[in-house]
Amino acid sequence: MKRKSFGYGLILLFFGVFGLVIYGAYSPARKAQKQRIVCFKFKEGTKNEAIEQHMREFAALKHEIPQIISYTSGKTLSGDGGVSSEYDVMHYLTFQSEADIETFNKNEKQRQFLKNNRGSWEKVFIINSDIRQ
Repeated sequence: MKRKSFGYGLILLFFGVFGLVIYGAYSPARKAQKQRIVCFKFKEGTKNEAIEQHMREFAALKHEIPQIISYTSGKTLSGDGGVSSEYDVMHYLTFQSEADIETFNKNEKQRQFLKNNRGSWEKVFIINSDIRQ
């Protein structure tokens, strides 16, 4: 009887640990509270290779700057009525706080990205906001 109880206890312990691992893997560690959208218009004649390098380097910041909670990007689409967008690409980032945005702005990797790519931009538009819950 004691041996049977021990076996059931081990099974319950295993499923308990398994449940905690699954819960930890799918529950977000940090909750995004702030968002930043960065839009870029490239200079006329900018080569596609330079645009692709820009996209790769910006995306790499997600792995190099821990304050970034999530990141997505893409080329802009035509608006309603077929009106073309004023900007060519956009990047969407989320952060936990305004202090994290400031840390991102001061990060050496981000400054290096600016230095490497600034020459191909005609204009940049940045907007920060709260995330409404």
